[in-house]
Amino acid sequence: MNKLLLAILIWPCLVFAQKSKQFFTRQGQVAFFSYTAVENIQANNDQAFSIYDATTNQIAVSILMRAFKFKKSLMHEHFNESYIESDIYPKATFEGVIEDFDKDLSEAGQTKLIKGNFTLRNKTQPLSFKAKILATPKGYIIAGELEVKVKDYDIKIHPLISPNIAEIIKVSFNFKYDKPYEE
Repeated sequence: MNKLLLAILIWPCLVFAQKSKQFFTRQGQVAFFSYTAVENIQANNDQAFSIYDATTNQIAVSILMRAFKFKKSLMHEHFNESYIESDIYPKATFEGVIEDFDKDLSEAGQTKLIKGNFTLRNKTQPLSFKAKILATPKGYIIAGELEVKVKDYDIKIHPLISPNIAEIIKVSFNFKYDKPYEE
């Protein structure tokens, strides 16, 4: 009887300990930059949602496309209506794994490879890129850069302006995971 009572008392603590290995952020930062001969295109989004599982090293990201902010409203309009078609494809997602991350050495920071699948406009492509990972007192910070090829996601660009749009878009991200995730 005492063993059963002890198990009942300890079980919630074990469940909480397992759940506390998952962290999330609702204010992840994602930005992209495209060099063009006419005018550079740059946008920032500080509303990306991400979950990082410190037990399995899995990471998932969801980015609302309409949350990107541009310097010019016309760029915002063209991005959402003509290129990304945000009404049809409202978000982009990434699901992947951080390879060979040693949590015991993370306070000094580590640069590790992240491999996974990025989905944009219902087109999924494998991606791998390096990211800097740093432990904080409350969780982790994961930041880095990657490149995305426009043609991989069937983004249609009018032939007259296609010479002015870069074929590869540079994307940077910064996720500060400081809240435990509970389902």
